[in-house]
Amino acid sequence: MPFSFSKIWEQLRFFYGLTHRAESIYAILAKQYREQTLAAEKALDPKTITAYGFSGYSQSDEDGILEEIYRRIGTTNRSFVGFGCNTGVENDSVYLLLTGWTGLWMDADEANVANVRRLYPEHLKSGLLKLKQAFITRENINDLIADAQLPHEIDLLHIDIDGNDYWVWEAINVVSPRVVLIEYNATFRPPVAIVQKYDPNYRANFSNYYGASLKALELLGRKKGYSLVGCSFTGVNAFFVRDDLVGDLFSAPFTAEHHFREANYDSFVRGYRSHRKDIGPYQLVD
Repeated sequence: MPFSFSKIWEQLRFFYGLTHRAESIYAILAKQYREQTLAAEKALDPKTITAYGFSGYSQSDEDGILEEIYRRIGTTNRSFVGFGCNTGVENDSVYLLLTGWTGLWMDADEANVANVRRLYPEHLKSGLLKLKQAFITRENINDLIADAQLPHEIDLLHIDIDGNDYWVWEAINVVSPRVVLIEYNATFRPPVAIVQKYDPNYRANFSNYYGASLKALELLGRKKGYSLVGCSFTGVNAFFVRDDLVGDLFSAPFTAEHHFREANYDSFVRGYRSHRKDIGPYQLVD
């Protein structure tokens, strides 16, 4: 039987179509699951923020949650600091930048920084976006932010470096963000307050050894004057609002026990079910 590239191509197109149909069905079912779950939560507690989530450019529902937070507390100068910024296509401040905010992105990856320069030439030229390539540590973070000459009060600080997030947030004192968005490690449930030991040379290995538990971040937030007001549906990011802005606008109590959500990555990112398991040096905090 003669070899036929056309037959192989037709078979590939067929299976490609099946894959896309399966993804579409999955997306519909995942959306229905989220909407039903969150509608019930919202009915029980109208002050929740997770129910307002949506994804424009964020990996999961952070765009919508941030929009709802600022609907409640307002904005000042609509400025942000975000690190790491990834490729500049999928992160939690792209939506803000494209809708009129200004700010600073930092990332250690040369390719990511190059892609941001390619995508945002006008934003960079006009100064709406400032960009730094830097490997962030608790020793250099304040100098990096200060060099950008941002206002002392900013509307959003977004920390996503898959490792020393806790220690970097603890060190920051040159800006006073009204909202802090930071990744937590849902491996450890409340009341466990545990954090990856600080290592200035640590680089993410995409396992479940990273960062800090939600309880550890709640306790750090309290020390810095912030209240935990909610988490993303996927159990990835935690949202903190500065204490002077909280009032009675958010769901209390502002504890990890109240707001914890388990890791549920596949509810937004199809096929990404969990991190591989790994062990590294941790420490308990209080």
